[in-house]
Amino acid sequence: MNFIRTRIQDVVIIEPKVHGDSRGYFVETFRQDKLEEFLGYKIKFCQDNESKSNKGVLRGLHYQLAPFAQTKLVRVIQGRVLDVAVDIRKGSPTFGQHVAVELSAENKRQLLIPRGFAHGFVVLEKDTIFAYKVDSYYSPECDRGIAFDDKNLNIDWILNHDELNLSQKDKVQPKLFDIKDSKEIFEFGVNYYA
Repeated sequence: MNFIRTRIQDVVIIEPKVHGDSRGYFVETFRQDKLEEFLGYKIKFCQDNESKSNKGVLRGLHYQLAPFAQTKLVRVIQGRVLDVAVDIRKGSPTFGQHVAVELSAENKRQLLIPRGFAHGFVVLEKDTIFAYKVDSYYSPECDRGIAFDDKNLNIDWILNHDELNLSQKDKVQPKLFDIKDSKEIFEFGVNYYA
């Protein structure tokens, strides 16, 4: 596996080695020991999730507050998405900045989104299957989000606004700078893995 730090150092692209021949392919999609060695801290994933979506579906930008904050390891099994992680750690030098990476069944890339980041993706092909691991269970009480179209975030979702299909919840999320001074986001420098 190849681990690549993005321009926001805590968000990591993972490129697994694909072993293929005329029969098909084999790929190791997760190695906890190698990931922890690269990151320098322990991660214990406890839940796997999967969604199937059509082109234009946008899910996000989501996160969970402590004590149920989540690290996510995401990948695409079928189809293609633009995956986005936004730094929502108050006091971070990259607060409000984002990383956007295309993940597809073809490129087999994965993205590690640590605690302290909001996450979302837009589906770029029909019948896309998206899978991810999380290191904390889903908690409706701690579930939060920020507006996908917050102009201050300057995210290019690739598709036109009228092509997007969002849940009612995601249509009414607050803007990041409207909640930046609240307890609805993270503090930079706090160890959310303790």
